[in-house]
Amino acid sequence: MKQINIIDAKNHVDEKVKIGVWLTNKRSSGKIAFLQLRDGTEFFQGVVVKAAVSEETFLLAKELKQETSMQITGVIHEDSRSKFGYEIEVETIEVIGESADYPITPKEHGVDFLMDHRHLWLRSSKPHAVMIIRNEVIRATYEFFNAEGFTKIDAPILTGSAPEGTTDLFHTEYFDHDAYLSQSGQLYEEAGAMAFDKVFSFGPTFRAEKSKTRRHLIEFWMIEPEMAFMHQEQSLEVQEKYIAFLVQNVLDHCEGALQTLGRDMETLKKYTQLPYPRISYDEAIDLLKENDFDVDWGVDFGSPEETFLADHFNKPVFVINYPKSIKPFYMKPHPTRDDVVICADLLAPEGYGEIIGGSERATDYDYLYKEIEKAGLDTKEYSWYLDLRKYGSVPHSGFGLGLERAITWITGEDHVREAIPFPRLLNRIYP
Repeated sequence: MKQINIIDAKNHVDEKVKIGVWLTNKRSSGKIAFLQLRDGTEFFQGVVVKAAVSEETFLLAKELKQETSMQITGVIHEDSRSKFGYEIEVETIEVIGESADYPITPKEHGVDFLMDHRHLWLRSSKPHAVMIIRNEVIRATYEFFNAEGFTKIDAPILTGSAPEGTTDLFHTEYFDHDAYLSQSGQLYEEAGAMAFDKVFSFGPTFRAEKSKTRRHLIEFWMIEPEMAFMHQEQSLEVQEKYIAFLVQNVLDHCEGALQTLGRDMETLKKYTQLPYPRISYDEAIDLLKENDFDVDWGVDFGSPEETFLADHFNKPVFVINYPKSIKPFYMKPHPTRDDVVICADLLAPEGYGEIIGGSERATDYDYLYKEIEKAGLDTKEYSWYLDLRKYGSVPHSGFGLGLERAITWITGEDHVREAIPFPRLLNRIYP
């Protein structure tokens, strides 16, 4: 008898199979028991008919407790009433691991309670669906950049300097030196681009930012491509192509997960249509003022402003060329203005805000040296970074995608904490 996963049920209709499962819920009458089962790949129903099994098996089915693990055998049938489309008519049940008093019962629970039990909550259908989509976004990311000729370069997690200043970094001691948990791999990716042309990194980053908004995590994952011989407009084309590719792959491969989350797939399809709109920061300020926002030129946008701008276009929108005063030191200055830099943020619609930040990088050694000094940073710590401008510097651009923010938007979830298996928040480091 073949051992299968639930996800493969469609390939075994009317066959007798064996599956290792957990019980998520059940209901029964005098003659039939309905078992809601999962195996990590999908959820479906097991039907135990009293007249078709032994008395011992039927009694066991009625007494099973939530999250009991077991091996079941039975015949796969089509089930047009379920979204999954298949069920199993159970013939035998072999209990592997008993479960009693499982804390996450089929009722409403508060967020703090569920987060305290995140190690168990991941088994439930909604967080399971989000993690399936997260996995697809990661898989599609590697497919996209491999197909586009990128080389993966792993940036260090421990660094001796900070790409955007040390204010929001976690400090640690590195033997007899100061060190920080990385807030970005970008500077190292720039070195990689000078060696391999197009590179990307994918790894954890850390921000000791005391923020409690639904968009912020203390530990999160970033995808950071860097491209030599590339100006900003070419980089924007890569960015929008990448986002459309991610969304299309989730639509193609995660339909069941999207249905579980109640995500409108027609809405997602709109986000695969290119190009995305582009507006300058100046134009964004004018548009906001015309719609009664109290904003002054030179400020960074908050959630209300970003939400309005993206929803105004009803799809992701690039806001380009922000004021120099609110952006990091490494961005290339505008050729005709000294008050803005060549950069862009990609704002996602439906209230999700910035999911990508990117720029063309400064290439002039003297300019960059002065900007590092102005930022109050130690030029000696950045001597290796400055070297990149001494030995064959070329125009280059890059960007960073916050994985969890992108997943939160694609899934339609309310809070970025839903998009990572074990979120680290301002007041949460357990479990």
